[in-house]
Amino acid sequence: MGEAAADPRRRVPRTDTLLADPALAAAAATLGRARVKAAVGHAQQRARHGEIGPDEVRDAALAALPAPIPRAVLNATGVVLHTNLGRAVLSPAAVDALVAAAGSTDVELDLGTGRRARRGREALAALAAAVPDAAAVHVVNNGAAALVLAATALAAGREIVVSRGELVEIGDGFRLPDLLASTGARLREVGTTNRTTRDDYARVVGPDTGFVLKVHPSNFVVTGFTSAVGVAELATLGVPVVVDIGSGLLTADPLLPAEPDAASTLRAGAHLVTASGDKLLGGPQAGLLLGDADLVDRLRRHPLARALRVDKLTLAALAATLHGPSTPTRDALHADPVVLRDRCERLRDALGAEGRKAEVVPSVAVVGGGGAPGVELDSWALSLPERYAAPLRLGDPPVLGRVVRGRLLLDLRCVSADADDTLRDAVLRTAE
Repeated sequence: MGEAAADPRRRVPRTDTLLADPALAAAAATLGRARVKAAVGHAQQRARHGEIGPDEVRDAALAALPAPIPRAVLNATGVVLHTNLGRAVLSPAAVDALVAAAGSTDVELDLGTGRRARRGREALAALAAAVPDAAAVHVVNNGAAALVLAATALAAGREIVVSRGELVEIGDGFRLPDLLASTGARLREVGTTNRTTRDDYARVVGPDTGFVLKVHPSNFVVTGFTSAVGVAELATLGVPVVVDIGSGLLTADPLLPAEPDAASTLRAGAHLVTASGDKLLGGPQAGLLLGDADLVDRLRRHPLARALRVDKLTLAALAATLHGPSTPTRDALHADPVVLRDRCERLRDALGAEGRKAEVVPSVAVVGGGGAPGVELDSWALSLPERYAAPLRLGDPPVLGRVVRGRLLLDLRCVSADADDTLRDAVLRTAE
């Protein structure tokens, strides 16, 4: 009996006891009880075989479970719209709208009459109100989809006239010419890489022209001996002018003088503007179409529009973004460098009080997301040894900075002030 009582296998925690543990119970709430129970059972077996101690079963079960996907990350890179981190951070109002829209909603129902209503009417009304220069608006599931819908509905089997200098490639090898060709339209390239004139367009525009396309080269800048044709001049060619502004800036922002906005582009004579919702607008991923009522109606009624339509969650978040207060994207872009420096100094002092040395250094932040190339935002950062980079990136929560000349810089421009304590604790854990 004594030997049996001393057998460590008898000290392996019971399954129901482990499943009641707060950490494992929380995991079951997101991953499912069956998955957590299987991890517990595997850990118990390891303990019975002597691979781990009985007191290690709980931690082994937790370690065997996958991390939540996606994981929330603290963006201390200084890149406001970081594509690899999901671009725009949604506002609290948009997050609340997502939660509300997760259940049954009136997305296509008029509660007053009890009859079917136009899908996403609240988001569409908010977008129209934000850009009064647009006679009509429509929303699809991303910026590329907006351009695909326009090309398919207006130019399939016809020509799209575009400057060679605007046939861009963005991330992951995505090329604009390939996208447009997939719609059945033919590209008619004009001008050269660095110079295009109105005459270049005028010489090829004719009965077979579906539209003239102008693309904002949002992820690069061409300087030197260059020329491009403005929207106002293109509008005199007698064919529809479609302008892809890309970034989702709805109205002009003095901070970004070279970045085209939807309102100004429409006033200049564009018949249709396409843009992304998850860039400078600061909302969910969406493709925005704004412009002439007849053109937008053609796009909305095209069969492809059904395949590209947005879900109720996107519509809810978009409406809240447009109706709500300032977005995290706008707040980060317009953050006061003096305030950022003060926050860095307080964090440095808090770390120093714990025996962890950090420096406060000036930093340069950028817009990111393929927007406003060349624009630099004065910022401030905590400077730590480079060896902190990987542990912080793999921590909980993950903290992503950038390594510059052997130092890890944690730029606070994109970190909300109420996350400063979380950042401090992450650094302290890493330094242990």
